[in-house]
Amino acid sequence: MKHKHTLLLLITLLIILLPSSSYANEMLPDETLSDEFLSDELLSDEFLPDSALAIPTNEHVKAKVIEIIDEKRGLDYGGGMSVDVQTFKVEILTGEHKGKILISENTMLGNPAYDLWVTAGDKVLLVLETSSDGVLNGYLMDYARDTYIFILLGLFILLLIVIGRSQGLKAVITLGITIFLIGKFMLPLLFRGYDPVLLALITSLAASTITFVTITGWTKKSIAATLGTIGGLAAAAILSIIVSKLANLRGLSDEEAQMLLYIPQGIDFNFQGLLLAGIIIGALGAVMDVSMSIASSMDEINKKIPNLSFKELVTSGMNVGKDIMGTMSNTLILAYTGASIPLLLLLMAYEQPFVKLINMDFLATEFVRALCGSIGLILAIPITAVIAGFLLNQDNVEQTEKSVD
Repeated sequence: MKHKHTLLLLITLLIILLPSSSYANEMLPDETLSDEFLSDELLSDEFLPDSALAIPTNEHVKAKVIEIIDEKRGLDYGGGMSVDVQTFKVEILTGEHKGKILISENTMLGNPAYDLWVTAGDKVLLVLETSSDGVLNGYLMDYARDTYIFILLGLFILLLIVIGRSQGLKAVITLGITIFLIGKFMLPLLFRGYDPVLLALITSLAASTITFVTITGWTKKSIAATLGTIGGLAAAAILSIIVSKLANLRGLSDEEAQMLLYIPQGIDFNFQGLLLAGIIIGALGAVMDVSMSIASSMDEINKKIPNLSFKELVTSGMNVGKDIMGTMSNTLILAYTGASIPLLLLLMAYEQPFVKLINMDFLATEFVRALCGSIGLILAIPITAVIAGFLLNQDNVEQTEKSVD
């Protein structure tokens, strides 16, 4: 019966969310650039980078380098600059031109972040262009990395299923549903201009509910874990809203956020809201882990030692929470730190004073992101413990009353 309830809940949520995602996608224009957004002012170099003006009419394909034809180094580029040029032969592996052999030329400007020296056997990504006289040209864009990513993803799924068996399969399903909610519900509605914080909380509620119910069924344990997760995330959201207002964080510290100012759709994003939504989604996984660990432990204790009081149940849950609080807080802090190692090294290299660093927009944003998420995680512990204690104690009281009768 529990499985039927779980399946019914999943179907209901998908029915509710699918129309929302398709409706949200209606706002995206059929043409990448419309006349409405192509004013002379917007197209000026001052307002829009050249890369944003490119209309994506070219075909991107994977190819294999089969021969290095020539390499020339130190060619005069003018203005005192020199370049390296590599000429190579490639075979197209995908698309309508699959099997064709092209000669491609790649120019390096001496920047290791962008220069791509290829060797025979490398899989690369090409952009194909057909000239006015019908000649097909291929230009190197990057290395083809998708095969290795898919292999790693397959290994991840395989290990989940082999080690976790049915629970692992459920974990794969819930992970897919979470990705679906973010990609087909949250992001399209953000494009429509809906409030980012509210969308993040709704997405978190749907993702946590589906995950917990799928894994454990519709039980007191899953209800407590879901409410604890939302309580912790709501606390993180409220705190981050207050701090971002007081600290004047604009949400434009990231390069990607700045690029959103120039997208062809011309959408007026709430960048501070996007920052707050990122804090909520970023903390979701860790808060879910803590909430379920506490609720599951309390449920197991209650089964082994029946008729525990509300206070005893809450105390047990808090003791469990205290043990996992430090490690899970470290999880969030280390996740953000690991992604910022190059930035931290850069700051060390220039030996800037601490008072300057702590007040820089991008660094203050990272502190707020990590700390608000961690505070939400910590607050999820007592919230989950109290809710689980109340729900489980209700069962104990009912069973006691029945035994007396």
